[in-house]
Amino acid sequence: MHMADALISPAVGGAMWAATAGLIAFSSKRVKDTADDRKVPLMGVLGAFIFAAQMINFTIPATGSSGHLGGGMILSILLGPYAAFLVMASVLVVQALFFGDGGLLALGCNIFNLGFWPCFIVYPLIYKKIVGNDPTKGKIMTGSLIAAIIGLQLGAFSVVMETLFSGISELPFGTFVFLMQPIHLAIGIVEGIVTAAVVMFVWKARPEILDAAAQLKQIGQISITKVLAGLAIAVVIIGGALSWFASANPDGLEWSMFKTAGVEELEGKDGIHESLSVLQEKTALLPDYGFKQDEARTQEPEAASQTAWPAVEPGTSVAGIVGAALVLVVSLAIGFLLRRRKASH
Repeated sequence: MHMADALISPAVGGAMWAATAGLIAFSSKRVKDTADDRKVPLMGVLGAFIFAAQMINFTIPATGSSGHLGGGMILSILLGPYAAFLVMASVLVVQALFFGDGGLLALGCNIFNLGFWPCFIVYPLIYKKIVGNDPTKGKIMTGSLIAAIIGLQLGAFSVVMETLFSGISELPFGTFVFLMQPIHLAIGIVEGIVTAAVVMFVWKARPEILDAAAQLKQIGQISITKVLAGLAIAVVIIGGALSWFASANPDGLEWSMFKTAGVEELEGKDGIHESLSVLQEKTALLPDYGFKQDEARTQEPEAASQTAWPAVEPGTSVAGIVGAALVLVVSLAIGFLLRRRKASH
């Protein structure tokens, strides 16, 4: 559900940048009050995990489409909404700048769509209401499934509304929303199952983590080494190898666009779009999660027709590990900076 710049107008992109910047500032202030020596490394490793997990597109049967994990609910349940929003923003910034995934003008939209709804709406108003103060396997599964579905439905609808307000006539509201909502319902079911699995792993190892996130308090002086190690191992396996098995089908947004307008990508219509596209080409060291020469080769019709699955590419593994490491560093830097600011007051 990463929007490209061509899907939005500069006015909508600018407005969503402003809204997202405000949410980042607000979240930073709140995290400063609860960040501790346990939560900061958890922020970093979870950010790396979400980056790696988002590289795995899974096929939606009988549709010709695919989907990938959003991750907002996992972050919210394990970090609390404010730290979760900052980590999600870190993931999407790294993806846009270094991998060309999602536009720079659309970055505010993407952070809002994938971060705001699960962190600030669905987690406190739906997941916490279902799970309550006494989590069980059944409650976690039910809460994760329902929350993930609703979160993705809200995010998908936001994409439709942003294109509507941008005046993208190629994507008429009725047809676009009719396609976007059902396909993201299917994606939401898978996300809910994955969310429940990750949350139950952490809950069994250290239930205090979920309690701290729910009550917006520090984790305290407990060892979370087992949790960090488990997530770190998952990052290496997913980013380094399982990313080869990602579905080649268009994701839910691209699929909906193709069914609506006959194309999976639209072209930017003014100088701002073109300028940002040029800038992104310069910053994207591993465009489309691979080496630049790999990307050029896959554009050739003959090579594209011979693409095999799984796509065992060294560039994909490098992108998975490097990207996860970048998110880890950015998330840790944010956490430690806020922790230091708290200590200095």
